[in-house]
Order: sequence, then C-alpha cells, then structure tokens
Amino acid sequence: MNLHLDGKVIIVTGGFKGIGRAISLGLAKEGATTVVLNRDDDVTEKFKKEISEVTDNYSIYFIDLNNTDEISGIVQDVVKKYGRIDGIVNNAGRNDNLSLEETSWQDFEKSIHSNLTHYYELVHQSVEYLKESKGSIVNITSKTALTGQGKTSAYAAAKGAILGLTREWAAALAKDEVRVNAIVVSEAWTPLYANWIKTFGDEKAQEERLKLITDKIPLENRMTKPEEIADTAAFLLSDRASHTTGQWVFVDGGYVHLDRALS
Repeated sequence: MNLHLDGKVIIVTGGFKGIGRAISLGLAKEGATTVVLNRDDDVTEKFKKEISEVTDNYSIYFIDLNNTDEISGIVQDVVKKYGRIDGIVNNAGRNDNLSLEETSWQDFEKSIHSNLTHYYELVHQSVEYLKESKGSIVNITSKTALTGQGKTSAYAAAKGAILGLTREWAAALAKDEVRVNAIVVSEAWTPLYANWIKTFGDEKAQEERLKLITDKIPLENRMTKPEEIADTAAFLLSDRASHTTGQWVFVDGGYVHLDRALS
C-alpha cells in the first residue's frame, strides 16, 4: 500500500534509538523527509550511516529537549529549509522510575518537564504550519498511563497527560483537518528496556524476568518490535488514515486489553 508520504516533512523527536529510530528509518523508507531531533550521543554516527543508506533527504538537529526554548528556532529553520511541516512524531522520553515514596515534588516536576513539556512546545510552535498542510500528529505514550506500574509516578503522570493532550488537540484542530492520535506502547524491546532487564542480575535471572513479562503478552508471548510501532505511526501520519483522529492505538500484542489469564 502506498502511504503517499513521498516528500512529506515529518519531525521525529528522540529519533536515534529504539522506537524513534524505527520510526525515523521507516518514514525515510516511505519517501518522507525525516527531520530528527536528538541529543548528540554515542550512536550519532551509526544513525547517520543507517539513514544515509535509505535517503539523502533528511535533517538532524542536535538538542536536549529539556532546553525547550530551543525548539522554536529549530521549527523556524525547518520551515525555512523545506517550506512546510506535514507531521510531528512526539516520541522522546524516558521511564525514570521515580517512586512516590522517594521522589520530592521538585524532582517530580523535573521529570514531568523532561517527558511532557517538549511534546507541547513542538506542537505549539508547529501548529500553524500543520494547519496549512492539513497535517498529522502522532504522540508516543505508554501503558503505564492506564495500567500503572509502581515506582514511576512522574513518568506515568506525564504519559497520562499525553493521552489527554491527544484528545484535546484532536478536538481543537478538527476544524483545521489536522489529525492527532497516540500510540500506546506496552512491552517493546528497545535499548532502554534491555538495560532495565539487565538490572535483574545475571543472564539466567534476566531470562527469567523477561519470560515473566512475555508470558503475559497474549499474542505470541513476545515483546513488540519497534518496527511494528513504526509501521503504525507511518499509517497514522498518512492520508490512508484520513478519518482517524483522537484515537489511542495500542500496538502491544493485546497486553492492555486482553485477559492475561488466557491459555
């Protein structure tokens, strides 16, 4: 199926690793002009090589999204360079495991800022251009907003707010034919997830912990692949999803909604 993304200018935050990397590369393969916002880190050169093997039509802007005031200048530069913005993928974020018992309100607010504020600011700065292009926004969020996890109050709060903003923006921008949807991620195998699994001990302990998790994923008892999330994001950004807005789309093998006692 042709998603008609050829030449569309789409901004992706946190695009070097994990889900963001899969989305950035997937959009590039569909012919989109992919604009990646990311810290300059240890995988920068690797990512450049990967996306250059797909397309020459991409841009990278180095930014720590905690420095939210820098977003405005990047958006203006993107418009100056390409003349338009057709889509936004708000993806960057990190489960920082800040528990209720041990986290001060100051650290809670810092985490909220890190995981939420840049979602708002990127859309705030881009919204007039999205109206002109009748574009699309995809917000990546987490099942923790709906299921809870324990020991991650700030992250869960930020991800819940993202679900609320998705519905709010969809309502606010419907008259402008700008579509807004969220992808709810549950158990996806990313570098951050792999590092978390390593905290459970030696290789055997890690395997046992991972099996406890995958046994509760109804479809195929396996983790979600970042590429599966990327495919859904590409569809939602495309005109093939032309009448889909305000939705929370669960790419999770049935983890959230299906009975985990299935056998």
